[in-house]
Amino acid sequence: MIEGVSRRAFGGSAGTYNVHASELAHTRGVLKTLSATVVFLDDTVHTFRVDKHAKGETLLEEVFQHLELVEKDYFGLQYTENGLAPSLVHQDLIRWLDPNKQVKKQIRNGGNFYFRVKFYVSDPSKLQEEYTRYHFYLQIRKDILAHRLILAPSTACLLASYTVQSELGDYHPDEHKPGYLSGLSLIPGQTEEMEEKIEELHKLHKGQSPADAEYNYLEHAKRCEMYGVAVHGAKDSQDRDIQLGVTANGLVIFHAGARLNLLSWTKIVKISFKRKQFFVQLKREPSETYDTLLGFNMTTYRSCKNLWKSCVEHHTFFRLHSPRRSRKFLPPPLSLGSKFFYSGRTEYQTYQQARRSVSTQRSFIRSRSTQRSIQINSDDTAKASRPLRYDNKVTSLGSREPKRAWDPPHPSDDEGGFLDKPPPPGSLPSGSGGPAPTPSTTLEEEGPAAILPARTTLNFVDDDVEEEVRSPVYEENKPASPHLHLNLEDGLVLIRIAPDEQGRFGFNVKGGADLGMPILVSRVAPNTPAYTSYPKLNEGDQVVLINGSDVSGMHHEQVVSLIRTSRDTHGELVLTVRPNVYEAGGGGEDEEPPYQYVPESSLGPSAVGGQGGALAQSMLLLADGLASGALVAQFERLYRKKPGMSMLHANKQENVIKNRYRDISPYDASRVILHEAPDGDYINANTVSMEIPGSGIVNRYIATQGPLASTVGDFWHMLVEAGSTLVVMVTTLVERGRTKCHKYWPSLGETLELSNGRFNISCAKEEADPSGSFVFREFVLRDSQTGEKRDVTQMQYLAWPDHGVPDDVNRFLAFTRQVRHERSGMVEPAIVHCSAGIGRTGVLILMETAMCLIEANQPVYPLEICRQMRNQRAMMIQTPSQYKFVCSCVHHAYTEELVKPLPELNQLNR
Repeated sequence: MIEGVSRRAFGGSAGTYNVHASELAHTRGVLKTLSATVVFLDDTVHTFRVDKHAKGETLLEEVFQHLELVEKDYFGLQYTENGLAPSLVHQDLIRWLDPNKQVKKQIRNGGNFYFRVKFYVSDPSKLQEEYTRYHFYLQIRKDILAHRLILAPSTACLLASYTVQSELGDYHPDEHKPGYLSGLSLIPGQTEEMEEKIEELHKLHKGQSPADAEYNYLEHAKRCEMYGVAVHGAKDSQDRDIQLGVTANGLVIFHAGARLNLLSWTKIVKISFKRKQFFVQLKREPSETYDTLLGFNMTTYRSCKNLWKSCVEHHTFFRLHSPRRSRKFLPPPLSLGSKFFYSGRTEYQTYQQARRSVSTQRSFIRSRSTQRSIQINSDDTAKASRPLRYDNKVTSLGSREPKRAWDPPHPSDDEGGFLDKPPPPGSLPSGSGGPAPTPSTTLEEEGPAAILPARTTLNFVDDDVEEEVRSPVYEENKPASPHLHLNLEDGLVLIRIAPDEQGRFGFNVKGGADLGMPILVSRVAPNTPAYTSYPKLNEGDQVVLINGSDVSGMHHEQVVSLIRTSRDTHGELVLTVRPNVYEAGGGGEDEEPPYQYVPESSLGPSAVGGQGGALAQSMLLLADGLASGALVAQFERLYRKKPGMSMLHANKQENVIKNRYRDISPYDASRVILHEAPDGDYINANTVSMEIPGSGIVNRYIATQGPLASTVGDFWHMLVEAGSTLVVMVTTLVERGRTKCHKYWPSLGETLELSNGRFNISCAKEEADPSGSFVFREFVLRDSQTGEKRDVTQMQYLAWPDHGVPDDVNRFLAFTRQVRHERSGMVEPAIVHCSAGIGRTGVLILMETAMCLIEANQPVYPLEICRQMRNQRAMMIQTPSQYKFVCSCVHHAYTEELVKPLPELNQLNR
């Protein structure tokens, strides 16, 4: 009861606040959310609150936003059925958070979620962000310490040394006394001997930032056999204990720690499971009349389903451009099988998105290795308690690719021209122009750091190999005559390399007369001048001459000094090498069989026609090679010049000035010989014939360089004598300020009369296609001696950029189809040229050959086509990027049905 309160007290202004109702509303709001605790790779912990009905994708997005992670699709959240931390002991209990299921249904016993790498990238250079690479580095470090990634002791020590470089910075003798690593947990089973090895390796990484060290860490880790492999215990048909691992390349089978087999995705037709049995159906080989079905017994139904789901996710993520849409399932009474499908982005989509995104500049603190529990003697207390140098707050490097470093150097395996001690007196070559630069006492400036990617226009290679030869002075002023002679006689190759902005060439050499072995290229770093030069310097090449000086009798340090001096005295390095003397890396077996050019008739009747035919199988191999990178690796191992083929005529004094590039010469056996040209019988051109099995078609070409001003008459003489009526030009006249080809034809409405007065050429028509990517010209050639008149068509492709390869596959395919249409029914050779007559020329010939093979329902093996071309003209298809581009064009033309098998040829082959 309220007493003594007048009625007036309730009048006028008043207000109320319902405290109890507000408390109830707050309580209901709290009850509508749930807490999810996430443990990150650096062992930090954060709790997220999400709606209690939220799906896993909501929690994942909260985590990615918390980390500010851009390349997020490689990662996921793990949890266990028993709520404990994931471990090898309970491998079958580990689950990945399903983004399509509610979070509350995936929390077990109030346990945590663990942020982990789900899809291990095959090449860390694909990762655009330093921050992403850092998380991969943390994950692999955890894998090693948890015994999930088993390493050889030497590899473990090398990786640990990069961890030390990342955490402690450069080695300093006054700060890093013996035993300075004893307090850090770096590798399993760490011993004092291992720590001493790690300390020695740490000294070699001086100058590397934390980002550099972590990049090198990933570069070496990716080569480990167990990298990125989550094993699943199983038994084979003989009841042996085995492990099945899913990777980016396929399904790997291990037994007793050794890899038994890799079932590549291209070899697998179907994967399925039923209860505890897991089945893999393999593709039928052409010689087989049965299907191969492999069965494995898993420990539980759940482990069997986990393996199946992992296969689905990895295949979709790494092999497809976009996820397939989910299947439409029947109502529950009629539904069969799992409804699981991968719904996230693929690696391709992630890579494209990261390239389009602006690189995030961020600062972040790197976590430190855990401390080891060790017994410290009283004498060592001061040493153990000494604070370690730890300055690891860095700013992201953005888009710059970190520099890389090699394994610890061997006395016979130093960076070309960069020593860790001064060269001995008298080691400088005569005429060097002065003393060698003072060598650094460490390797951070000029040792392994020489592989820092070049930031110059040498990052690309186009059709130009060498500068043009314009006068006979070349023979007198350059020490190139012996090079040319050796190149022709002994299969040697001349390579010119300009140093990068830091004065580094980017390759290592080993050997020397003092070591009893030839000078060999031991390593070539990607994206450095040595890597981007053309011809490309390869591991295994033997160095014969350096700047014209014979190195066969030189000591190792003399060779290195000679290389160092060349950057100061010559401005570039000129190497004469004998290619592919030895196979670097031990010549391990390829994961995929080499591409072979096998006529369909040799494959038997089962290979003809249908989706299972040889053509379809070759396209599957082609797609796999493009995705895995094996296709380009095989191309780089192919010889550039066929062994035993001579080029003597190109080396004659009167012919040298007719070559646009010094190192591009025609084989003697297949060179075009002029019979009535006033300036001799030589022209830099080869005949190239490509036979199409099963069709009776032989496409004939003349592959030649773009004419010089002095060889225009020879070019038209060649056209007349060969009876050609079609010229295909795959270059422009000038690119990047450099002349690619002399204009050998008249403008529209004008007439060009050659110097000898025999031929005159007039241009009757010139028109471009609507896209502006190519031009058609019609010429009328008149012979004053015979009175003969001939119509000649020229087709010029304009859409090839100044460097690299065309951006638009469809435009190039449209041009190739126009070329095929123009030469229909023609038996005379078509003349094809670019600038050197090998790169873009080879791309066009391979593309047209592949189209003809598809129409004839024959398998297409681009590497064998390239081999056939190089057997007739050296170095056809010049760069790996050109080869990859044309292979992509072939696959696109087939899959989009721009070219299809012709019914009449199918009937003929039956």
